[in-house]
Amino acid sequence: MGLAFDNLQRAVLEAGPGRLEAVRAGGGSNAGADGEEVPTPSLLYPAPGPCCSSLSPRTPSAWARPFRCLLPGSDARAARQEAPRRSLWEQAGDAGGRGTPGLGQPRGNRTRGSVPGPLGSDLLPTMRWSRPLPRTLWGPGLGRALQPADEHIPFLIHWTWALKGDCTFGPHRVLIRHRGSSVGSGPPSGRHEQLFRSTSAAEAIQRHRRNLAEWFSRLPREERQFGPTFALDTIHVDPVIRESTPDELLRPPSELALEHQLPPARLPTLALSQLFDPDACGHRVQTVVLYGTVGTGKSTLVRKMVLDWCYGRLPAFELLIPFSCEDLSSLGPTPASLCQLVAQRYTPLKEILPLMATTGSRLLFVLHGLEHLNLDFRLAGTGLCSDPEKPEAPAAIIVNLLRKYMLPEASILVTTRPSAIGRIPSKYVGRYGEICGFSDTNLQKLYFQLRLNQPDCGHSAGGVGVSATPAQRDNLVEMLSRNLEGHHQIAAACFLPSYCWLVCATLHFLHAPTPVGQTLTSIYTSFLRLNFNGEMLDSTDPSKLSLMAYAARTMGKLAYEGVSSRKTYFSEEDVHGCLEAGIRTEEEFQLLHVFRRDALRFFLAPCVEPGHLGTFVFTVPAMQEYLAALYIVLGLRKTTLQRVGKEVAELVGRVGEDVSLVLGIVAKLLPLRALPLLFNLLKVVPRVFGRVVGKSREAVAQAMVLEMFREEDYYNDDVLDQMGASILGREGPRCHPEEPPEDEVFELFPMFMGGLLSAHNRAMLAQLGCPIKNLDALENAQAIKKKLGKLGRRVLPPSELLDHLFFHYEFQNQRFSAEVLSSLRQLNLAGVRMTPLKCTVVAAVLGTGKHALEEVNLASCQLDPAGMRTLMPVFLRARKLGLQLNSLGPEACRDLRDLLLHDQCQITTLRLSNNPLTATGVALLVEGLAGNTSLTHLSLLHTGLGDEGLELLAAQLDRNQQLQELNVAYNGAGDTAALALAKAAWEHPSLELLHLYFNELSSEGRQILRDLGGTAEGGARVVVSLTEGTAVSEYWSVILSEVQRNLNSWDRGRVQRHLELLLQDLEDNRGATLNPWRKAQLLRVEGEVRALLQQLGGPGS
Repeated sequence: MGLAFDNLQRAVLEAGPGRLEAVRAGGGSNAGADGEEVPTPSLLYPAPGPCCSSLSPRTPSAWARPFRCLLPGSDARAARQEAPRRSLWEQAGDAGGRGTPGLGQPRGNRTRGSVPGPLGSDLLPTMRWSRPLPRTLWGPGLGRALQPADEHIPFLIHWTWALKGDCTFGPHRVLIRHRGSSVGSGPPSGRHEQLFRSTSAAEAIQRHRRNLAEWFSRLPREERQFGPTFALDTIHVDPVIRESTPDELLRPPSELALEHQLPPARLPTLALSQLFDPDACGHRVQTVVLYGTVGTGKSTLVRKMVLDWCYGRLPAFELLIPFSCEDLSSLGPTPASLCQLVAQRYTPLKEILPLMATTGSRLLFVLHGLEHLNLDFRLAGTGLCSDPEKPEAPAAIIVNLLRKYMLPEASILVTTRPSAIGRIPSKYVGRYGEICGFSDTNLQKLYFQLRLNQPDCGHSAGGVGVSATPAQRDNLVEMLSRNLEGHHQIAAACFLPSYCWLVCATLHFLHAPTPVGQTLTSIYTSFLRLNFNGEMLDSTDPSKLSLMAYAARTMGKLAYEGVSSRKTYFSEEDVHGCLEAGIRTEEEFQLLHVFRRDALRFFLAPCVEPGHLGTFVFTVPAMQEYLAALYIVLGLRKTTLQRVGKEVAELVGRVGEDVSLVLGIVAKLLPLRALPLLFNLLKVVPRVFGRVVGKSREAVAQAMVLEMFREEDYYNDDVLDQMGASILGREGPRCHPEEPPEDEVFELFPMFMGGLLSAHNRAMLAQLGCPIKNLDALENAQAIKKKLGKLGRRVLPPSELLDHLFFHYEFQNQRFSAEVLSSLRQLNLAGVRMTPLKCTVVAAVLGTGKHALEEVNLASCQLDPAGMRTLMPVFLRARKLGLQLNSLGPEACRDLRDLLLHDQCQITTLRLSNNPLTATGVALLVEGLAGNTSLTHLSLLHTGLGDEGLELLAAQLDRNQQLQELNVAYNGAGDTAALALAKAAWEHPSLELLHLYFNELSSEGRQILRDLGGTAEGGARVVVSLTEGTAVSEYWSVILSEVQRNLNSWDRGRVQRHLELLLQDLEDNRGATLNPWRKAQLLRVEGEVRALLQQLGGPGS
C-alpha cells in the first residue's frame, strides 16, 4: 500500500499544476459538485476514512507542511526515519530561486544562512503505512469503485468525526488583551524576516508594516471620542469564534434569522492565532472563511489581525497582504494582474513581488467582505490562471487564488456575511469559523471596562467642562455590570459587539464632555454608518439597493407600527407581515432571503423577559424609535391614496399640458374653444395632490408634537435620564414581573425626527443610501414649526421643558429654534439633574437668543462650577437667576463675580441660598457687587458666612449703589457682626430691607437691632424676628415659607431651637399687648410655628 501510494504521489507531481488541480477537484466526472468543470483525472484516489477527512496529497512545494497519519499498529519510528523525497518543482526551485538559494535543498545539504521552513516544511508531503491495513480499517471507498465527485463528502465525514468527540482540541482562547500602547513604537526588527534575507527585501517589508500600521491605526471620528490614548491594537476584546461545519451552513435560513444562539459546547472555539492551526487530523489549513452577521465585528477583527502582524504578534506569516473586496469590485472587469493589484495598493512591495511565489504558506492574503464580489468558479466562467503577472479581472484572480491554482501554498483568510458563504465551494475551504460576538457577559463587562476607563478628550462645547474622574468611571462600569447581571435583555443586546459600542458611545455622550455638534441622533446614525457603510444588500441584484434602505423600509415599518400602537413586543406574525408585505417577484424574495440571513438579528432580538417569551423586541429600545423616525422622514409611510394619487397626478399633469397645448392650436381653426378650458382643469390635479401630501405631513407633525407634550408623561424623567436608566438600570427595588406594565413611553421618537432633519445627519444618511431631499426636509420642518408654535407656548413642567429644548438641540437649526422659542420667557428647570450634557443642551439652544429671559430657575439641579461656565450665555440673558440648593462653593463665586462684572449682565435678582459659599466665596462676590449696576436683590440665606462673611459685607456694602434687598439669614452670625452689617445697611443709599433672622443673636442683640431700626429714619428695615414690637412683622409669612421650603435640608435641631425662640417671642408679645386684633394675629402666627415644630417632632401645643 505504501509503495502504491508513493507511486501515485510521484505521478501527480510529474503531472504539473493543471493535472494537480484536476485531482483536487475530484475524479471521475467532468463537473464538480459546485458546477465547476474539471478535467477527468486518470488517477484513482481512495475516499477518506474515519480518521482523515481526505487522503489526497497536498500541492507540492518546498514550503508545504508534511503530515503523517499513523494509524493503530503503524511503526512511528520507521515513519520518522523515512528519507525525504524531492519533487521536480523543488529541483527547479534550486535552479531558479530568484534570490532565495537553498529553497529546494535537503535539510542536511543546506548552505549556511538558509532557513528551514516551519515544522520541517522542506520535506515533501508523504504518507506511508508500516504494514498493510485490515480491510475493516480501509474506510468507505478504499475497496470499491470510484465514487462520483462530491465536494461535501470530505467535510461531512471530517465534521461528523469531530462531533463524536473522538478528537481532543487545544485550550480555547477567545480573548486577547494587549497591555501598553503601540503608539510611537515601530514594527518588529528584521530578525523575523527569514525568507526575505536581503537588505532591500527586509526594508521593503518593514516599510510595508509601517504603512499598514499607520493606515489601519487611523480611527474614525466616532472612535476618537473614547480618549486620546485609545488604540485598537492595544486594547481589544476578541469576539467568540466558533468552528463551524458545512452541515450547519446548510440549515434553513429561518433558523438563523431570529435566534441568538450561543456556541454549542461540543464545538471548539478559536482565537486569531489558532485559525490556521492544523485541523483535527493534523492536515494543514490554508484557507479560512470567517462569517458573521452585521455587527459581529468582522471589520474590527480584520483590523486587529493586520495590526497584530504589523507589530510582530503573528510570527507565522512573514508577509500579509490585505484586500478589500469592495475595493476590488469597484474595478469591475478591468484586467489587472495580481502583482499590479498589490503594487498599486502597497508600493513598498514592488521590489519583492518576484519573491511572492516563493513565500509559501508564510504569505497571508486577507480578503475582507467577500459579499461584494461576484465569483464564478465554473471553468466556463473563469478560466485557470497560475501566473501572478498575467492581467485578469479581479474576480478571476480571487477565484484562482481560492482554487489554490495561483500561489497554491499561500494562506488565505476570507471574511463574509452568511448569505455569501456559498460563493466559495467548500472543497476550497479548510476551516469555517462563525463570529459569534460576546456570548459571555464577562466579555461584555471587560469590553465596557476597557472602553469606558479611557481618559476623556475634553472637547466639550465651548471648550469648557471637566473630564470624569477615575472614581466616576469606575462607578459607571459597576452600575453597568450590575444591570447586565440583572437585566437579561440588555445582555442579549450586547451579544453583538457593535451594540456594546453603541452602549459605550451613549454613556460617553451622557456622562463625558460633549464634542461640539454631537447629538444622540448623530450617534445612532454614525453607528449605522459604521456597520452598514452604504453596502448593497446583494451585489448580484441589478437594483443595487442599499442594505440600510431595505432595513428602513422593512424594520422602519415595524418600528413605526409599534410606536403608533404603543407596543415594544412583536409576535412572529408581526415580523413576517412587515418583511413580506408587497413581495411579488423572485428578485424580491431573494433580497428578503439575504436580509434575513445577514441583518435581521442586528435589529431584532428574542425577548428574554418573563411573560413575553416567544416575542421579539428591537435590540435596544431606542433603535425602535430611531427607525420609526427614519421611516417617517424618508417618506416611506404612504397611504393608498398617496401611492396611487402621486402616479396619477404626475401622469395627468404631463398629459394635461401636452393636450392643452395641442387643443389650443386647433381651437383657433375650429369652434372648440370650450375644450382647452376643460383640459386646463387637469393642471389643477398636481396641486390638489400636493395639498394632500401637505396635510399628511401636518398630521405626522401633529402626532410628533402630541407625543412630545403628552400630559401623561409630565412627571416622567427627562429623556436623557430615561436613556441612562435604560442602560445603567434604576437603583432600588425592581417591579415584580406579575405587576401590570406601565404605559410605553416613546419620547425619543420626536427627538430623532428632529435630529434626522439636521444637515449633518442627512449627509450621513445619503452615504447609507437613504437620501432625504432638501425640499422634503424643509416641508417637514415647516409643518413641525407650525405645530410647535401652537403647543409650545404652554407652561411645561421642568422635565418636559428640557425635552423640548433637547428636541431643538437635536435639530441643530438655530434659526428654527429662535423662531419657535421666541415666546419663552421663563426657564424653570428646578429639580432637573443638570449633567454636563444637559448644560450643553440648554446653552446651545438658548445661548444665542436675543430676547431676555424673565427668570431662570435652576434650584436643586446639582449644578457645579463647570456647568455654570457652560450656562454663562444663558445667565447673561436672565433678569432673575435662582441657583439655590446646588452645593456651590467658593469656586463658584469666582464665576459669579465674572458674571456680575460682565458688560452684558442684566440680572436684577440673584438667589444663592443654601449653598456653602462661606466667607471665602463672599470675598469674591463683593468684588462683583462693587462693579455691577443691575443687581437689586441678593439672597445669601444659609450660605455659611458666619461673622467673617457678614463683616466683609458690612465693610464693602457701600461700594454698590443699586442693591435694595439683602438676605443673610441663618448664617450663624453673632450680635457684633449683625450689628455692623445693620449699621452699614442703614447708611446705604438704596438698601431697603435686610434679613437677619435665624442668626445666633441674643435677646439683647435682637432688641438692639429693633431699637436701631425704630430710631433710624429713611434707612433699611431689619428683619430679625416674626414680630416688630408687640405687633406681627409684615414679613412673617416670608420667613415661615422659607423655613417650610427648606425644612428637609436644614439642620433640624438648629431649626427647632430657632422656632422655639420665635414661639417664645410671640407668646411674650401676645401677653404684652391689649389690642385684640394684634392678639389674633399673634395667635395665628403661633399656630403656624407650632405646626412647623410638629413636623420637626418638637413641642406642638
